[in-house]
Amino acid sequence: MKLPAALQNLTSALIQRQKERKRLRGPADLHYAIADSISMLDAGSWNEVTTQSAQASFFMSHDYLSALEQVLPLNLSARYALIFSGEGSERQIIAAVYMQIADITLAQARPEKPAGNADRTGNKAAAKKWGLPLEQLDKLAQQTRQRILTCGNFLTFGQHGIAFAKDVDTQLAWHGVVEVLYRVRQAEKLAGKTHFVMIKDLHEPYISQAAHLENLSYRYVETEPNMVLDLAPDWKSYDDYLASLASKYRSSIRNAVFKPIDEAGCTVEKLDDLTPVLDDIYALYKAVQVNADFRPIELLPEYFPVLQAVAADRFLCSVIKREGKLLGFLISVADGDTAIAYHIGFDRVAAEELPIYLRLLHAGIADAITLGCKQVSFGRTALEPKAALGAKPQNFGVFIRHRQPVLNKLIKRLLLGIEHDDAPERNPFKKEKAAK
Repeated sequence: MKLPAALQNLTSALIQRQKERKRLRGPADLHYAIADSISMLDAGSWNEVTTQSAQASFFMSHDYLSALEQVLPLNLSARYALIFSGEGSERQIIAAVYMQIADITLAQARPEKPAGNADRTGNKAAAKKWGLPLEQLDKLAQQTRQRILTCGNFLTFGQHGIAFAKDVDTQLAWHGVVEVLYRVRQAEKLAGKTHFVMIKDLHEPYISQAAHLENLSYRYVETEPNMVLDLAPDWKSYDDYLASLASKYRSSIRNAVFKPIDEAGCTVEKLDDLTPVLDDIYALYKAVQVNADFRPIELLPEYFPVLQAVAADRFLCSVIKREGKLLGFLISVADGDTAIAYHIGFDRVAAEELPIYLRLLHAGIADAITLGCKQVSFGRTALEPKAALGAKPQNFGVFIRHRQPVLNKLIKRLLLGIEHDDAPERNPFKKEKAAK
């Protein structure tokens, strides 16, 4: 009896899926060097693949990762891998992989409790969001711990976990990446179970390249988009950006952002050395960090000067001062043609009366132009004000694989951010600029 065409196609697809799953579950024809410290791997080999790949990134450089290793948050530990193909003298490096193991509690997925008898509005809102009494959420937060093996970097946003060699067979290379993750997860059983494996912050072309990993029980989950502002080649200063805006947007910035800051006696300056004001920088960072809905990590104070030292002329820090007191800061780091504007902090009391956050975003544009970059990556939060700057969404997502077939819905939503906002449509530029 001849099967209907539709059933034949379905059967063929299932057979092909089983074959692909079997292939991925088996060893790749590759060789691996896996280490607990980047100093244990050959620096020349690491730099060969991370500096010469088409997606070469400062955040995958040997210098940056060596420095970062010394100041990682207390709940993170790093792992590193080099992947090779071929034998003997024909052996070639095809990829470098950076991983972090994070121990995260449910308490890090809601705002911190304020000291004393201060208002617990944020925690009440979290309890309401997840449908639990506040006391039960508090208890669950202390008892629930997740151990996550991540290919990527919790301290940045973007694909900063994998560097492929030029002209590499991406299907083979991705097979090597997931085998590295499997080997590390197995080795880590001595320290405890790994609940999730996550490949973090992928965008195109990585999303398409890694789509076949679904045959290995990895699932793609879209997160909030990264907001990216393209900088026109003729913008030589921030004033050029401002001049490119439609009059209503330009007037709004001058009246609603610049004017209040100026009238309050505030100045915007570059900070050449973070060390003398490190306590202030860290306090401003904490003021923002404790109010985040999800806080997987907490930076150490010494992280900031270490980042400044290793980034060197790629690093700029803009600050807002009033009467000598720091009210806010924004750190930007040039990663190739992209300025990553990603560490921010501000005085929340002062921000109730002054547009400190918005002023810092505009400082980030000026800094990106100064750094000679072609775009600014503003990250995934505060989509509305970033869209008003002219930033457009870049789709981001993660591939996840969990140890158990069925996970607790509450934990999954909290840790993976499955529900997210879409970026609003905004076009602040003059018509001729918008048409390009």
